[in-house]
Amino acid sequence: MSCILHIETSTDVCSVAVSQDGACIFNKEDFSGPNHAERLGEYVDEALSFADSHAIPVDAVAVSSGPGSYTGLRIGVSMAKGICYGRNVPLLGIPTLELLCVPVLLGHDEMEDDALLCPMLDARRMEVYAGVFDRALKPVREIRADIVEADTYKEFLDSHPVYFFGNGAAKCMETIKHPNARFIDKIVPLAKNMFPLAEKKMARGEKEDVAYFVPFYLKDFVAKTPNKML
Repeated sequence: MSCILHIETSTDVCSVAVSQDGACIFNKEDFSGPNHAERLGEYVDEALSFADSHAIPVDAVAVSSGPGSYTGLRIGVSMAKGICYGRNVPLLGIPTLELLCVPVLLGHDEMEDDALLCPMLDARRMEVYAGVFDRALKPVREIRADIVEADTYKEFLDSHPVYFFGNGAAKCMETIKHPNARFIDKIVPLAKNMFPLAEKKMARGEKEDVAYFVPFYLKDFVAKTPNKML
């Protein structure tokens, strides 16, 4: 197992955590944002000071790789790269939509075995950026921008319970009325939930090139799709 510093800035929430041997040992969160420029440096300093004061060497830095806020991701990735260069440790990119699934999988024991997960990020109007995963986080449908209508996810809802969550899900509740649709509120990407995904990447040796790593900005995807606006 490893000691990993986790940085999450893909939405208005700013959070930093440290995990060791698969357990969270430090966590700071700010839900009043977006305050990433003000809070992130302070939280990272506290996290690193905590690890150093307990003689725990940081083995890697994990950061949200998007999609998400351009400004938030840029600040988070810049901070993560600086730490990786300064401490000579690897960088781990954690997909934001997969990260959103972690608290749902850990916190809903009653979920059906054949359930599908549909994390959503708000892309303004009735548009969301979403993916569809099974309970093992295996992609069932590619991640893309969706215009949410009553039948947008019908092919999945007709055969599976589908759990919708993330900051794009609330506006879908009045549109998607299928009996297999389940909505979970108050699910946001947080650093303290990154460690299962980060530990898996460490074990597989899936490290980013620190010099060339660029997060997946939501605005970049929307700009490539006709009639999409952020």
